[in-house]
Amino acid sequence: MSAPGRTLSTAADTSPAPTTAVVVVDGAGLVRGWSEGAARLLGRPVPEALGRPLSDVLPPVEGEVAEGAAYRRGAPGPPVPPGSGQAWEGRRTVRRPDGRRLDLEIEVLPVQDSGDPPMRLVLAAEATGSWWSSAGRSLLEGITVAAPVGMAMFDTGLRVVWVNDAMETLSGIARERFLGRRLGDVLPDLDVEDTEAEIRRVLETGRPSTGREYFGHVLSEPDQVTYSTSCFRLEKDGGEPLGACYIVLDTTENHRARQRLALLNEARKRLGGTLDVLRTAQELADAAVPGLADHVTVDLLDSVLRGEEPPPGPAAVTATATLRCAGHRAVREDPAPPVPPGEPCDYAPASPGARALVEGTSTLIPELDPADPQGAAGDPARSAYLRDLGTHSLMIVPVRAHGTVLGVATLGRWQPKGPFRSDDLVLAEELAGHAAVCIDNARRYMHEHTAALTLQRSLLPRELPGQNAVDAAYRYLPADAEAGVGGDWFDVIPLSGARVALVVGDVVGHGIHAAATMGRLRAAVQTLAGIDLAPDEVLAHLDDMVGRIAEEGDDAPGVTGATCLYAVYDPVGRDCTLARAGHPAPALVTPAGAAELVDLPSGPPLGLGGLPFESTRIQVPEGSVLALYTDGLIQSHCLDACQGLELLLDALAAHRAPLDELCDAAVTRLSANRPGDDAALLLARTRALGDRHVVTWDIGKDPAAVAPARARAARQLAAWGLEDLSFTTELVVSELVTNAIRYASEPIRLRMIRDRTLICEVSDGSSTSPHLRHARTTDEGGRGLFLIARFAQRWGARYAGDGKTIWSEQPLEATGSEADALGGLDAFADLDAFGDLTDLDGTGSPGRRANPAEPGTT
Repeated sequence: MSAPGRTLSTAADTSPAPTTAVVVVDGAGLVRGWSEGAARLLGRPVPEALGRPLSDVLPPVEGEVAEGAAYRRGAPGPPVPPGSGQAWEGRRTVRRPDGRRLDLEIEVLPVQDSGDPPMRLVLAAEATGSWWSSAGRSLLEGITVAAPVGMAMFDTGLRVVWVNDAMETLSGIARERFLGRRLGDVLPDLDVEDTEAEIRRVLETGRPSTGREYFGHVLSEPDQVTYSTSCFRLEKDGGEPLGACYIVLDTTENHRARQRLALLNEARKRLGGTLDVLRTAQELADAAVPGLADHVTVDLLDSVLRGEEPPPGPAAVTATATLRCAGHRAVREDPAPPVPPGEPCDYAPASPGARALVEGTSTLIPELDPADPQGAAGDPARSAYLRDLGTHSLMIVPVRAHGTVLGVATLGRWQPKGPFRSDDLVLAEELAGHAAVCIDNARRYMHEHTAALTLQRSLLPRELPGQNAVDAAYRYLPADAEAGVGGDWFDVIPLSGARVALVVGDVVGHGIHAAATMGRLRAAVQTLAGIDLAPDEVLAHLDDMVGRIAEEGDDAPGVTGATCLYAVYDPVGRDCTLARAGHPAPALVTPAGAAELVDLPSGPPLGLGGLPFESTRIQVPEGSVLALYTDGLIQSHCLDACQGLELLLDALAAHRAPLDELCDAAVTRLSANRPGDDAALLLARTRALGDRHVVTWDIGKDPAAVAPARARAARQLAAWGLEDLSFTTELVVSELVTNAIRYASEPIRLRMIRDRTLICEVSDGSSTSPHLRHARTTDEGGRGLFLIARFAQRWGARYAGDGKTIWSEQPLEATGSEADALGGLDAFADLDAFGDLTDLDGTGSPGRRANPAEPGTT
């Protein structure tokens, strides 16, 4: 190991502590190495000691007997002398050349080499009873016997020349099998090539290697182990490599702890990213494979998947449909799981899965009994699946949140990674517990989301009402799971005079409160539309209503306002009157194919209060397409409003296509940027009512004009083939025209429209308001509107800046003959005439009795 003539340098040579002598002796007992410490301690310079017998340089004091014992552990026997070739330790008294007596602590270590007997390393220190003497001896013995780290010494040929007891324990291989062999001959399963490359690099460069980690299997541990290694070079006096010392530390538990912590942290990041119960259950299975288990199945209570509130505490398994497979993941896909995700499943009453549900306790089966077909799995199908996979270890843990069991997770291991341990069960319970909280949050959200969606859908129109003013189609897209249900709505409301109101609105916020507010606004719009208010007046009333809702809405966070677009299309005049409150402007596609936004003043959003709204009237050619929408359709986190409008207008360019196809095309173009808000789209293709459906007459303010008006109405009914409606229509016309002549101002105009119903309208320049009265038998008037209400399907009044219009609608098919209609007047047989509407004078007071001889009486 050391060439003659070379001194051995040690740390003790420069240390202020007591000197330690290091001597190398060959197989013949001749000194081949003599350290400077030996020269100082024993009083012989290096040249005098090299090549001489050990007994000459360490002469015993006469009469002294060496005290010591064989160093080989596990081989008790009588003490052996230092020159016997065996390991030895003990005390010896020698005399220096100057005659001074020394009491020495001596340790002799054999060094493996090609010689026979082998060379020996002799360590000697003065036994002074000092701390250094005791510590040095303890250190030498501790490194060999008690050190918790494995140590081995290699020669320059990478052969093992010495190992300590810890290396035997770590590897499970006796010391004799190490000595004289290379590492790959003893531990073939380890990463031998990299290990020997590391030692060779240290021998060549002299730079120590520290903290290298590798994995493998050893005889002492069936599981895969993790080692952290360090290596430094042993040198001769001249700095030439003598060998290498290799230190091995078992870091398996630390590595597993780091793995568990990393897996748990990664799972916490992954779990709960969405408010979806099934996806969260699948994320639990994905998080555990392959870091913890080779296959995982997550079964949840069916009530949890439906978003219902499970009963607190452990669950009670009563039927096969109680549980449903919610997630599955395996390292390999063959064989297929016995219960695919989404399908119902159950557990046998005495199985670990049932105990996890009923008792809320986990089960760890480190070694699965292959002879038990059902005990661990709970049923033959699961048992066959585990057997086909070769599963040898199993864990069953409850998925429990806030003390309530939501389901069961089953984790299995079939790869040769060793059985599950108690710390694996703790990790599985941590994963299942965190996933359970996320699943419960998703369940609660789904419950509220479903309730809000149900409420919203119940408040939206299920189908559009019949009318002839426009052809209409719509698409409604509820918000995604993260954003929740919003407050978008739309409506098509038939109005008097064959007109139609088109409405689109959006309540700020999401959830049940937004849906409820939307329902209130939609009902208000329908009510306001029923009294024929102008669009700007409708928005003004809605603005007041939203303000009141906001004042009352302390328990409705997030609902702060709304936007709305209200449009009224008249197929007779072919015009459209629009007003908007903070809502996107509608798009208009003309029959020529030009698509553009309507230039419409943008009023403030509803709920601000105190700001005016403005209506705009535009001409709309027949066959044009009006597009009303909410901002959720054209705007999202990855799409701004301008880009969304361009996509929408491009989709509407094919205006001649059926409206349903146009709706689908618009939604498809914008679906790539799925909105985080509700989206509503309402398309209306306009129609026109021409001369064949509408007639208008100017009426002079003269009672004599009533009879000609009745006659014109009868002739027009004959032209339309509606003779059966003559009696009731003449009655309605007579009453309306008579009232306008008596109590209103000019101009007076009579218009009849043949639409889905027969519409009779009388317009005048007055703003007096009609009231339906129940006249007493002694009253001379007040029964005009009562008669109209009796024979008309609907009736009402609407107002404009230049007067009002009173209208009535009758079904196109008569409900009976004129005789039947006359029979309905028996209650009024005591009346001389029915030409007066004394309750339309604006005061509600009876008027004079009509003279039967006057024109205009019936």
